[in-house]
Amino acid sequence: MNLGNLASRPARRLLPLLAALALGGGAVAATAAVPANEPGAAVTNVEDTQSPNVASDSVSAAAAAEPSTTDAVVGAQPATGGYTPLGPEWIKGQPTDGAMTFQQQHTPDGHYALWMHDAILLPLIVAISLVVLGLLLWVVARYNRRANAVPSRTSHNTLIEVIWTAVPVLILVAIAVPSITLLSRQYRSPPEDALTVKVTGYQWYWGYTYPDNGGFEVISNMMDEGDAIAQGLPPQLAVDNRMVVPAGEPIRIQTTGADVIHSFAVPSLWFKIDAVPGRLNERVLFIEEPGIYYGQCSELCGARHAYMPIAVEALPRPQFNAWLLSKGGTLGGPEAAPALAPAQEPESGVEGAPGAGAPPTEETAPGTPVPEAA
Repeated sequence: MNLGNLASRPARRLLPLLAALALGGGAVAATAAVPANEPGAAVTNVEDTQSPNVASDSVSAAAAAEPSTTDAVVGAQPATGGYTPLGPEWIKGQPTDGAMTFQQQHTPDGHYALWMHDAILLPLIVAISLVVLGLLLWVVARYNRRANAVPSRTSHNTLIEVIWTAVPVLILVAIAVPSITLLSRQYRSPPEDALTVKVTGYQWYWGYTYPDNGGFEVISNMMDEGDAIAQGLPPQLAVDNRMVVPAGEPIRIQTTGADVIHSFAVPSLWFKIDAVPGRLNERVLFIEEPGIYYGQCSELCGARHAYMPIAVEALPRPQFNAWLLSKGGTLGGPEAAPALAPAQEPESGVEGAPGAGAPPTEETAPGTPVPEAA
């Protein structure tokens, strides 16, 4: 068959052939078990993560980086749609208007910390405050000048001194046990096979390097406010490129600073760690479910400190693998990747560098009303 002639024929002649292929593919899919559909399931075949727009030698790098037109369905095979960025309906971690407590937590450590706050710290704070307030009122009423014209000259009371020494000690012990437990959980070493993501703080944007998957780096800048609102994303938090990680498995987060001290903080993940120049800090992160989680740099790092938000996109492992391939990464693990990610000089030191981002203007600064469309 001459494929060139076939391509030149009217499209209606291809409909029967396409219909037959679709029916055949549906029959095969209906009889085959697809365990990789479950979130967090391992992918044993590289071809399972490929789709028409990723990881194909016949597709250019620019075309492979384009998202799929198929809707993102968590748990669906990448072969049915590849990687598609999660939409605003997947936002699970962001500030809430009028909130009085911590954000809803999506990590095991976050759940433990929130339990400690609600079940231990808050009741103790309320109880101590009420006791102190009651004592003050009692003293004011019982020992004022009218009720007690002749003041007592007692200088010591052994029982009271024992009580006000022993009770605070017991309170501190009650707080120390869960506090030390939480510290131990937060700084335990990640498993040897955990995915590594190196987070670099620049003035004023973030860089995410994946040394286990080819060593490529993703530069993340704050999205223009008008573009964020148009896409249904929160202004001043949305970014052009998110830090994409797999959900349901431990992740080794390593942080460093390229110029000054930054701080990588995502409240809904109970995660905060400084990014210090010349030092590599490390913590383990475990995100329970797919979604989008927002944070911000929490260390005053210069004039545009407020304009370097953090956006973490957690995906099931199959979708994460498809994202890796769309960025030119590898799936072979550490042994198939370079030992160290290639070093990148701070782009903020080079005027007009693509990664540095443009400073806010009168039209794009946060809080500026979005101009109405003509």
